[in-house]
Amino acid sequence: SIYKFAIATMLLLLFLYTFLDKASSTFLIDPRTFSFPSFDPNSCTSGSLICMGSVTAGNGYLSLTPEPNNNSTSPLEKVGRVLFHHPVVAWPASFSTTFTIRISPFPNSNVSGDGMAFIFAQDNASSPPSSTGSYLGILGPSTQGGVVQQLAVELDTYKNEWDPDANHIGIDTISIINPVAAESLNATGIDLKSGRNIKVRIDYHGWKKLLEISMAYSGDMLVSVLNHFIEMEDTVPSSVFVGFTAATGRVPESHHVLDWTFSTIPLPDLNNHGSKYDKMKTILLIVVPLIMGLLIVLICFLPSFRRLVKRKKEMVKQKVDIEIRSRTAANVPKMFTHKMLAKATHNFSKENLLGTGGFGSVYKGTLKGDPPTIVAVKKISATSKQGEKEYFAEICTIGRLRHKNIVQLQGWCHEGEHHLLVYEYMPNGSLDRYIGKQFLDWDTRFKILTGLASALLYLHEDSSNPVVHRDVKPNNVMLDEEFNAHLGDFGLARLLQNDDSVTTMLAGTPGYLAPELGFTGKSTPESDVYSFGMVVIEVVCGRRSKGIMDENSLVDYVWNSYGQNELLNCVDPKLGSEFDEEQVKRTLIVGLACLHPDSTQRPKIRKVVQIFLNPDEPLMDLPESRPSAVYITVSSSGSTTTTNIESKSAPQLPSLDSSKADDVVLQCDF
Repeated sequence: SIYKFAIATMLLLLFLYTFLDKASSTFLIDPRTFSFPSFDPNSCTSGSLICMGSVTAGNGYLSLTPEPNNNSTSPLEKVGRVLFHHPVVAWPASFSTTFTIRISPFPNSNVSGDGMAFIFAQDNASSPPSSTGSYLGILGPSTQGGVVQQLAVELDTYKNEWDPDANHIGIDTISIINPVAAESLNATGIDLKSGRNIKVRIDYHGWKKLLEISMAYSGDMLVSVLNHFIEMEDTVPSSVFVGFTAATGRVPESHHVLDWTFSTIPLPDLNNHGSKYDKMKTILLIVVPLIMGLLIVLICFLPSFRRLVKRKKEMVKQKVDIEIRSRTAANVPKMFTHKMLAKATHNFSKENLLGTGGFGSVYKGTLKGDPPTIVAVKKISATSKQGEKEYFAEICTIGRLRHKNIVQLQGWCHEGEHHLLVYEYMPNGSLDRYIGKQFLDWDTRFKILTGLASALLYLHEDSSNPVVHRDVKPNNVMLDEEFNAHLGDFGLARLLQNDDSVTTMLAGTPGYLAPELGFTGKSTPESDVYSFGMVVIEVVCGRRSKGIMDENSLVDYVWNSYGQNELLNCVDPKLGSEFDEEQVKRTLIVGLACLHPDSTQRPKIRKVVQIFLNPDEPLMDLPESRPSAVYITVSSSGSTTTTNIESKSAPQLPSLDSSKADDVVLQCDF
């Protein structure tokens, strides 16, 4: 076998040396990908980004031009440019970049401008002189007409005499006044200076020479807004610096970049060959030897490989499903050994036990370091197959999520039958320890609800792949030392991917499940909003609910009080009169709106956050009494029908038989 392996390897290397050497000059093999999920003050100082002009970083975003509250500098006639520190291949290549922006007029300002752009620059220099205002920091009076080699996709918010309107995109190369292409966004319903988060994707197909630009408000499906054929080789150098530029003129405007990913894949430079025959010959000289070499290896090692598979079949069957996929998914959290975690938790002693759940226990642990780090270690029961699936689901979801109101997954361990997850430690435990038990003042309760709403907004709309949590309840809301809310326990969470709902066996906690789930089995952002509404009512009232369909339920009590204009009677008596009455009323109305039996009538979680953060935000309309029907949306043959089911008692829900857990197929995409 070793002799065969040596011969096969030598033959393969001979093929590669003989043929690939001829084509090696044709290929660039250094694809470059980078990602900035958010930005902080170190983004401009760590060396990853080159920030020039008026660019500042903080609060999770880049601010390209001065903020409204920046009294130290005038916001007018400013230009900012930020570039990735290393050049990337522009041609021959295909590339794709996705970023989220937010353009806002200044408060009390009727007009704003001028906009921003994504730029492919020939060097890492700052914007040209006098490039404020309509020049957007791309070109200046002295650099128009081909003096510089660059390409820019402009997002223009100010109408000059040469512009189609004050809400358009364009492609600029040597002139701002005469763009290569321009298109108004009015027909798409997108308003660049709406102050909303807007997702932008720019793709360039190196073979087709096609530049595609797609846009949408965050959370909506991207739509194509402008396509144009461009020869990158005639437009920019083969290596360019990529980034953003923005400018203001005689009126102010804020320009934010919230996240950014970029990827470029170099392509074979077939233009160096004289004919189609030469191009095909080059490809064949590369492909044929590779195939022959692989065939030789397969022929030599197929018998040995079959024996190896037969001997280790049982071992592979036990480990591959969890271990290999876990290692792929958990590319950010740290991998711990079982020995390290056993030592940190004093061998999982009773003194370190924080709590026990359906699929395992949670222990307090101390990891060595300077200073030592206190963590919470979740130990999955070795006999629970469903717990094993939830272990992987948790790594798939929470492992890639980064938000201040989501429990951070510090690491994981998978050794044999040991499945452990390591989280940041929450000294004040979970929210259910306080409802109707320990006292929390109103400001703390409101802060907790606002933080929980912010976490759900990130999951539903602002994360790269939307997530439905499926088990929002007080037990899964953890509190840090300052009583900030952190949503945890993502074992039931599912990625929405390209659908707006997730269908599996019924999952969650009775009392917090949206009523339509008992009929459809489809988890949606609206079903998470329903669970959030139940948490709101319980926190404000200071007692746990028995469920929406039960007689004399907490929800009925609050809704009836709303109809009688006596909402303040529902407030936890422990608060006395130490609370903001208007804020409490608005919070209870939000909770009831989230608990509407018709999922289409529930507010989006973004609306909830806006109401919590802005006391002037209009409230939603509510019926004076709780509707007694459960509304089910049924889709069939391209049509959608909404059915209401009158019910005064709880609907018959599907059984939560754990023996059916194996029917669930877990899938993680990164």
